[in-house]
Amino acid sequence: MIRNKIFNHDIMHCTHDAVLGNHLYCGRVLGMTNPDDLIQLHPSLKKEWEGIIRHYKNIGLNHSEHPIWDVSFQQLREHPDYDPSVFIFGDAIHESSPDNDWFHDLNRDWQDVVEFINSKNNFIHLAEELAVKVPQTICVDNKAQLSEHKEFFFPCYLKPAISVDGVGISRCANPEELHEAIKLLDDHLALQVQQEVIASKFLNLQYHVTPDGVTPLAATEQILDGFAHNGNRYPTVHQPWDLVAPMAEWMAQKGMKGIFAFDVAAVENGAGTYYLAIECNPRFNGASYPTGIARKLNIDSWSSENFNTKYRSLTDINLEGLEYNPATGKGIIIVNWGSILVGKLGILLAGSIPEQDQLKQSLKARLEN
Repeated sequence: MIRNKIFNHDIMHCTHDAVLGNHLYCGRVLGMTNPDDLIQLHPSLKKEWEGIIRHYKNIGLNHSEHPIWDVSFQQLREHPDYDPSVFIFGDAIHESSPDNDWFHDLNRDWQDVVEFINSKNNFIHLAEELAVKVPQTICVDNKAQLSEHKEFFFPCYLKPAISVDGVGISRCANPEELHEAIKLLDDHLALQVQQEVIASKFLNLQYHVTPDGVTPLAATEQILDGFAHNGNRYPTVHQPWDLVAPMAEWMAQKGMKGIFAFDVAAVENGAGTYYLAIECNPRFNGASYPTGIARKLNIDSWSSENFNTKYRSLTDINLEGLEYNPATGKGIIIVNWGSILVGKLGILLAGSIPEQDQLKQSLKARLEN
């Protein structure tokens, strides 16, 4: 018997609260839910509920019809007949919280593997143990240990071993910049210094753990705005599943469940293309939500991007003629809808790459005018 789920994809227990609108991101999982599921949403999103369900009805996308306007983990405990789906399995910030204890009691193995691989240093050590190729990386328990290393590689990235939403990561072009970046970090923080990778593409390789084992879910190319991640594109010619398969299988054996993903760099040289694993996200990530919707609707060519807008409500945006059409398999789908309250939207653009580009330009005009 397949049990229904309760979705709590609030990210505030594992992200930086200084990023505008992060508390509104819990709504982006709505398109992945089924009608009898429960979904927990921040109360601020209530005013946009009618707008998003109207949009999903127009495009033929079913979804949970049972919102709970409360994102506390207490709701998971109050609905034991529903299987929980969470952004990350555990309280990544408050280690001694009752919520973290609840995750521990529910599935300690799952919580332990998430906590382990969420450390970038543990990821590098495991990759070396399993012969998974990674960039040249120095891992230390604190910044004092960096003084023991006489040779560094530039440009490089200085990273806290556990980074929340990219906070604390610095690109250093020379020893002086590295020295200044180190001074800004806590004395007892575990760190790594990683050689910059000049990649032709950065990839996101998603896996899904099912009762039958761990299986590849989707490989997408990252769409970058400078160094910042701004979306993903599917499909991609790059399919380096063999690179990270040993780590995916190790994680599943240790108790990992649900969806997780690897960031991988595709590097071109005279002999062709080789791949390097950068890190693992032991959780849902930005690519997971458009992937889930695309799979539900059998969309085989799409991209997802973030857009800014002057509007602050879905009802103020005219999408006539742009919304996804199931008959043609083309058009736009709103994925991250709650962030409209701060003038941001996450959008799936379905169609060929030229069609995606045309949809993007038409949508930007609607969002700006």
